[in-house]
Amino acid sequence: MENPKSKDPLHGITLATILEQLVDYYGFDTLGKLIKIKCFTDNPSLKSSLTFLRKTDWARKRIEELYLKSLSKLKQ
Repeated sequence: MENPKSKDPLHGITLATILEQLVDYYGFDTLGKLIKIKCFTDNPSLKSSLTFLRKTDWARKRIEELYLKSLSKLKQ
């Protein structure tokens, strides 16, 4: 039996990986402007941002949407 590949582009990608790639590309300053979340603008860190995003569905959804929109830029 073959396992069908998931059509979800986020399948197998952790939230930490998504956030690290976005921070590397945009930086916290730009992320804070693109998505108005305090964890990006007030003393930002990967750890505090991950903690917030794991608890807050709407914020995680926005990060995932930005990641999908930015995917072609991030791969360069």
